[in-house]
Amino acid sequence: MDRNIFEEDAALRAADQMLIDELYPVSGSTRLYHFQSPKTKKRTSSRKKDNPASYMAYVFEGYPTKEQAAYFCQTIGNCRFLWNRMLDDHRHGIYHTPAWYKKQSELSWLAKADSLALANVQLNLEAAESDAKSGDKQKPRFHKKGVCRDSYKTNCQYLNGKSTITLEDEYLKLPKAGKVRVKMHRPVRPGGVLKSVTVSHEPDGKWLFSVVFQYPEEPFKANEAIQKVWDSGCTDGFRMTGLDMSLPHLYIDADGQMPFYELKDSTVCFDKAYRRLEGRVAREQRKLSHMKKHSHNYRKQQRRVAKLYAKDKHQRHDFLRQMAVRLARKYDLIGIEDLDMQAMKKSLRFGKSVSDNGWGLFTLYLEEACRKTGSLLIRVDKWFPSSKTCHHCGHIYHDLKLNDRTYICPVCGHIMDRDYQAAQNIRDEAFRIFQEISRGKASA
Repeated sequence: MDRNIFEEDAALRAADQMLIDELYPVSGSTRLYHFQSPKTKKRTSSRKKDNPASYMAYVFEGYPTKEQAAYFCQTIGNCRFLWNRMLDDHRHGIYHTPAWYKKQSELSWLAKADSLALANVQLNLEAAESDAKSGDKQKPRFHKKGVCRDSYKTNCQYLNGKSTITLEDEYLKLPKAGKVRVKMHRPVRPGGVLKSVTVSHEPDGKWLFSVVFQYPEEPFKANEAIQKVWDSGCTDGFRMTGLDMSLPHLYIDADGQMPFYELKDSTVCFDKAYRRLEGRVAREQRKLSHMKKHSHNYRKQQRRVAKLYAKDKHQRHDFLRQMAVRLARKYDLIGIEDLDMQAMKKSLRFGKSVSDNGWGLFTLYLEEACRKTGSLLIRVDKWFPSSKTCHHCGHIYHDLKLNDRTYICPVCGHIMDRDYQAAQNIRDEAFRIFQEISRGKASA
């Protein structure tokens, strides 16, 4: 083979490596990658962090022009093609960089896309292959148009004191796309450095821009009530509760209350969003099944179905986040069960109810809200018998069945609602764990 081909390939690899090193700085022999996984196994595209930092993503809806939307679609298609081409080459033992593919005469159209978007395709593919080799995930698959997610990620570079991506005055400036008008429904916290932007085309037709900012990592700071317990051991005014997961009502707290919050002129209660829209979804899906695939009317009907699913998702996420923030502000200590949601979906035909409940997402929102407000979220062991333990005498009734909604203690005769009692037991167990932590801090 001609020696010039090897030299050209080596030069292209060196150019791509310089681009990657500029995106992710090198410290010693370890590279810094954003959103590092906490796994201890070696991962090709993960790097240790010498300077700890926290990241916050702001998702804004955008309104690109027709030319900008066409460019976004083309870039997404280029990234999807490059992923499939590189994956096929890797399976045959061929490894090239995006710059090498762009140099090929039949693939010169790849140069129209953002070069950083193509570089991220290579990094994502290497990460997926590394996870597959370690056994954490399955082997990467080919991406098919209309099935995989339509998105691409680009990084912010700072050249001569100027950034390639800016967000100001309701406009987001992106490489090769120019300024895109976005709806900034919330302010951006000052003091952050813009790192990357992910452009996504949702199935319902909306364009979403996820802007990631890097902030100096701040250690967890407990609120005054918790600090008072740690310093003096006094629990006066210490507010705590326990949450028992409930399929019909999301949760029951230690006061026997179900989730709700009040607005100016109304009260918002928990409502299963998908169950409420299930009839409309079935009707629109039935219409879609009778249409000719890939026709104009078929695509329009697909958009209608996607809008219903998006409405279901947004309503669920909004209510869960509202309740998480309110609980974190109201209580100093919150106890929940560390449940395995995947196992619950597969057992007793609870799949649709568990998914519509969104308990796993709710716990993530609650953990984030507690970290910001200084409250403590304690996860009780999932094998803790919260429902079978009598709150009055402590007897564990092992013969309690799932359809027994009222707990009757066979020892002391105590009668109590099953979920209400479980929430109180979770609260007491979380407070016991908190006391052990407090004693450990006092002895230290």
